[in-house]
Amino acid sequence: MVIIEGVDIKLTLLNNKAIGKRLRHEREKLKLSREEFAELIGLSDYYVGQLERGERQMSLPTLVNIAVCLHVSLDYLVFGKQNCNTSYISDPSGSYKTHHEKLDEINSLLKKCSDKEIDLFLNLIKIIIPHIHYPSYTYINEK
Repeated sequence: MVIIEGVDIKLTLLNNKAIGKRLRHEREKLKLSREEFAELIGLSDYYVGQLERGERQMSLPTLVNIAVCLHVSLDYLVFGKQNCNTSYISDPSGSYKTHHEKLDEINSLLKKCSDKEIDLFLNLIKIIIPHIHYPSYTYINEK
């Protein structure tokens, strides 16, 4: 505990090994090799390996880039806390569906596809997801 002018501040130490584990787990969920992931975020695969093993601590811009690319919150990546997903996504008809309802809709559409079509969609999703930019985030390449 640190006291600054009568204010108590609780310092939280970062667990680099736990952060690295979550980073690797999320990268593997996207079926990205370390090399592919490193290229997407503009880092060397060696450095990404060090991060995944908890041997290095990354800068805030790198942490943000990684979280955006993996589509996870900073809170999850740093502390392992899952946020309850209460977001709603608007569709053109003006109605609102939950994230879960949208996934169900996608799943029902994919059930009508052949294995070859599903493989194509899967590859497209893997390529597109890391490049989606959200208004509140931008990729910041550090070199």
